[in-house]
Amino acid sequence: MFRIVRYFLFMMPAETAHYVTLNVLSFALKIPLLSHFIRALYRNPSPHPVTFAGIRFPNRAGLAAGFDKNARYLHVMKALGFGHVEIGTVTPKPQPGNDKPRLFRLIEDEAIINRMGFNNDGVEVIRERLKNRPGGLIVGGNIGKNKITPNELAVEDYKTCFSELYMYVDYFTVNVSSPNTPGLRELQDKGPLTAILTALLELRAGFVKNGMPKLPVLLKIAPDLEPGQLDDIVALTKETGIDGIVATNTTISREGLKTDEHTVARIGAGGLSGKPVLERSTEVLKYLNMKFEGKMPLIGVGGIHSQADAMQKLENGAGLLQLYTGFIYEGPGLVKKIS
Repeated sequence: MFRIVRYFLFMMPAETAHYVTLNVLSFALKIPLLSHFIRALYRNPSPHPVTFAGIRFPNRAGLAAGFDKNARYLHVMKALGFGHVEIGTVTPKPQPGNDKPRLFRLIEDEAIINRMGFNNDGVEVIRERLKNRPGGLIVGGNIGKNKITPNELAVEDYKTCFSELYMYVDYFTVNVSSPNTPGLRELQDKGPLTAILTALLELRAGFVKNGMPKLPVLLKIAPDLEPGQLDDIVALTKETGIDGIVATNTTISREGLKTDEHTVARIGAGGLSGKPVLERSTEVLKYLNMKFEGKMPLIGVGGIHSQADAMQKLENGAGLLQLYTGFIYEGPGLVKKIS
């Protein structure tokens, strides 16, 4: 059935299909009979809760950041069986993102190229929306900087998002690895990244001192980092005391694609996700797990399209998994299989 639905959805522009699907599902969940059917279809009869970074997750299957940027579809994602959803990337001020079209399917590769550009409603709107989040679903806040904010002031943007969302999410992910905001990946360098993480951990210490819970702070990294850069990430993580790493974001590489070069060139810039990223993202995961001697909480993201892909991530150190492109190509049945 999903293959038939996907056929018609793939006849639409990718971004249009994204919102049509989510809005139809949101409407369906308001109809009691349909809501019961959807929830029963994707409910896992044998859930496997897991504790990660001190939080008990209903299962290992999560939705990666970028899919529900504005926390509008949390009830839908819970109904489809996700144990957690990472919203965002959230920036202090609302921004439209890059010009459309900015989301492209590479069907032959079961991949996607996106250059969305942190389009979101801004932290204040998203904060208010989170006040109505569904119970029993873990929500992570993926935070970043506005496009117009120079890198030397980026730390203030991260602090703003962190402070505004602290009471409304269960953990944070610091995003300095998207290829779609000019200059953002420069923040992965040791100096600026240390400043950002240190500032956020100092804020957290203040919140905890005032009786708030200690929320985990994770770092999302790119799959394109060289071993020396990964070593810097490992050292910095140990120095600052952050709680985990999300490995990985999308890649700027176009190596090994089946889609013809002219089509890829015509699409242009953007981050590549899906099956072509599986090997590299898992290599990064494995390297980090080795360097941390299995003691650092790691979330495996990138190219998960099957149970076998999920097992590969788990065997290489992942404690949790996140889907994006695999969810688009394989449907919600993949969530149930993994969870």
